[in-house]
Amino acid sequence: MTTNPQPTAEQPATETVEQAKPGKSSPEKKPLLGLSLPELTEWVQQQQQPGYRGKQLHNWIYDKGARSLADITVFSKQWREQLADYPLGRSTISHKSIASDGTIKYLLQLTDGQIIEAVGIPTEKRLTVCVSSQVGCPMGCDFCATGKGGFTRNLATHEIVDQVLTVQEDFGRRVSHIVFMGMGEPLLNTENVLAAVRSINEDIGIGQRCITVSTVGIRDRIPQLAKHRGQFTLAVSLHASNQKLREKLIPNAGGYPIEKIIADCREYVKISGRRVTFEYILLAEFNDRPENAEELASLLRGFQSHVNLIPYNPIQEVDFKRPDRLRVQAFVEALEKRHIAVSVRYSRGLEADAACGQLRASKA
Repeated sequence: MTTNPQPTAEQPATETVEQAKPGKSSPEKKPLLGLSLPELTEWVQQQQQPGYRGKQLHNWIYDKGARSLADITVFSKQWREQLADYPLGRSTISHKSIASDGTIKYLLQLTDGQIIEAVGIPTEKRLTVCVSSQVGCPMGCDFCATGKGGFTRNLATHEIVDQVLTVQEDFGRRVSHIVFMGMGEPLLNTENVLAAVRSINEDIGIGQRCITVSTVGIRDRIPQLAKHRGQFTLAVSLHASNQKLREKLIPNAGGYPIEKIIADCREYVKISGRRVTFEYILLAEFNDRPENAEELASLLRGFQSHVNLIPYNPIQEVDFKRPDRLRVQAFVEALEKRHIAVSVRYSRGLEADAACGQLRASKA
């Protein structure tokens, strides 16, 4: 597997689209998935078809789940034959891992043969899809199975949107929530992630307030994101209460100090009017001590935020341990005592290679 150099303090992370362009489709055959109704209407007119075909095409792609233009039976047989090789941009399911609680983790094969993960997480009232934004991840976080596998390329817009449709089709029910918490760092693929958010919202019909974009923190990207004034939730993967601890977990943390991250998040709240969620993986005897809770509370005091505590999902490559419930509860109470909004997210489907990247690594 090829890897790109990781961003450093001297050379802040940049978009990686230029270094590794997604897919094999030529510019003349850009996949149609991810395009808006006006864009699809323009496309059908370029094919010498009447404009109303654009609405039909949009309906078949996003509502009926067409996987090829040959599936769209309202189009003439002759036109479908002419467009037989034109890509919609759908993946294929190469493997499914189903947990006892109904959570399903998917390995999806893209058109160039790359494999990514997506997860469907059902409850009685919700179906959440955890989507990937890259093939692999360049950040190299010490506790993350995806980071251990290296980085290949960014996902294109259609490859992100496809994950939502694939899970929706396989479950046979509407997706209600989206979290960009799968493989990759979304803010190293900002253009395609924001385009996918637009499509998920406008084309599939999932409200932006039901979409969460998670980042480990990329210098200068959080203030830039605020200027888009999206209604989605920004989640920052902090995972440490001080800079020294963070650098032990995240190799590139030295280039973006924790104090600067918090300052940027305060600016984000000021510009966007949206609170920031801070994700904090609890690692037993590492970052789950009472003094860590005190430090975290001091960092977050005085602005709109929420802490999402995540007891660690162990992976074979490292020796971190999952804290017991008493330690988790003590951390929660320490934050609440200091008036920090907090909740605990216990991962679903623990027996199904729960940590991000584990299933892909096990099947590689």
